[in-house]
Amino acid sequence: MDFWPEFLASSWGREFVAGGFGGIAGIISGYPLDTLRIRQQHSKTGSAFTILRNVISAEGPSALYRGMTAPLASVTFQNAMVFQIYAVLSRAFDTSVPLSDPPSYKGVALGGFGTGAIQSLILSPVELVKIRLQLKNTNPKLHQTDSHKGPVSVAKSIFKAEGLRGIYRGLTITTMRDAPCHGFYFWTYEYVREQLHPGCRKSGQESLQTMLLAGGLAGVASWVCCYPLDVVKTRLQAQSPNGPLKYKGIADCFRKSVEEEGYNVLWRGLGTAVTRAFVVNGAIFAAYEIALRCLFTNGNTQTESSIT
Repeated sequence: MDFWPEFLASSWGREFVAGGFGGIAGIISGYPLDTLRIRQQHSKTGSAFTILRNVISAEGPSALYRGMTAPLASVTFQNAMVFQIYAVLSRAFDTSVPLSDPPSYKGVALGGFGTGAIQSLILSPVELVKIRLQLKNTNPKLHQTDSHKGPVSVAKSIFKAEGLRGIYRGLTITTMRDAPCHGFYFWTYEYVREQLHPGCRKSGQESLQTMLLAGGLAGVASWVCCYPLDVVKTRLQAQSPNGPLKYKGIADCFRKSVEEEGYNVLWRGLGTAVTRAFVVNGAIFAAYEIALRCLFTNGNTQTESSIT
């Protein structure tokens, strides 16, 4: 009975729960755009608007939310872990900064890098299932293999057919993507919020507009720096084990994709991804910061007066 009060009284508990709120806000606000991004990366033609129109006419609006259950459950936990791990690592990588001051930008960048690498272990299987569901009606082999209603059924079928190695297909490329992009992500957020509202990193009194804008720009920066890796990851994880695999690995996927479709393929869907990133990460950081202030405030932190 005493677990939750004691847990929430700790800095780890506050970061964990606030990060969970951020994850929920992010996944709900951006999932339809994520479905469009995945379909753009996997297809050879079609703008985001054309794909959106075709999906709605052929499969209905609910297709834009297909596979959301897995990330909604897991991303809430993942986001909670990300913010908690980041809070620890950003301090651990630069111990010269007093605890009364915000982490240095060096600690922020290195802490973000380490956080991205660690969270890939959770994210890689989740994204594999999500991608299979989002592409189920666009790939006959996937439709045959993963003709199931939900993420649990798809995960079971992948494990049965391919084992643990199949569940973690794409882990290497996911880590290569997430480690640097999380470094850019947290550094950009901390830098932009300080520029928009000098002193807010220490006072914690920035406005809601600052949270939304800094979070949105952080999301955009993190996606732009790693987007070609995300295209390769999508194509590798979309492969069905039935029959010969088109791509034998990361380098082979890069080479064949560029040879067949040109260098533009590595940036296909970037507009959709950037739009989604701005919306989602603005929501994530706003929900995270507001949760810290409103739910777990102490005598030294202002709440409603700072969220204007």
